[in-house]
Amino acid sequence: MMRQSKRKRVTSPAADENGRGRDAGAEATIRKNVSAPRCASDSRKAEYHCWLMKSEPESRMEKGVDMKFGIEDLKAQPNQVACWDGVRNYQARNFMRAMEVGQEGFFYHSNCKEPGIAGIIKIVKEAYPDHTQFDPKNPHYDASSKKDDPKWSMVDVQFVRMLKRYISLAELKKLHQKHKTTAGPLRNMALFTRARLSVQPLTQEEFDYILTLEDENVEQEEREGDD
Repeated sequence: MMRQSKRKRVTSPAADENGRGRDAGAEATIRKNVSAPRCASDSRKAEYHCWLMKSEPESRMEKGVDMKFGIEDLKAQPNQVACWDGVRNYQARNFMRAMEVGQEGFFYHSNCKEPGIAGIIKIVKEAYPDHTQFDPKNPHYDASSKKDDPKWSMVDVQFVRMLKRYISLAELKKLHQKHKTTAGPLRNMALFTRARLSVQPLTQEEFDYILTLEDENVEQEEREGDD
């Protein structure tokens, strides 16, 4: 087991739109050639350089295993690094196989009272076989996957920082609806167009726009404090 920390994971294969339901399609592996770190954009390279990754911050038992793993759990790991295991959707898996070291993403809390974006993470190890697919005691065990030809992959992520404020799904949904009519940055955001995926791509425009949102309430509170 190559991970540095215990990984209690994540959303069940039969989860709702905040989870990662199984998908029999999209098996073609997508590999994007990205050399620039973080979310640097280059039209000659990949369309996606940033990501949104969902995990459950509240306890939920499945086959005797607590699936809870929120951003605070990631912060508590050695070096604030953990493997992102348990993905059992081919398209989500392919997105992970496309990730490269240094790329950043949002840590999204799913399957909870108020889903939303809690903070920023970065990829510190590229895709390698997910060990949970071979463990019969693990909720994500897959008897059809073979060690010489594993079906499922995972990456290692590291905590970067919390957002200045929590950006809820409800807020993002309102913006998405507005942007669909105004051609705004979130008009095609995968959180709403590919809602069931637990690992989703973000365009540079989407990532940057969402980062501007974290300052809105902070700036308002500062203005009110000066009055």
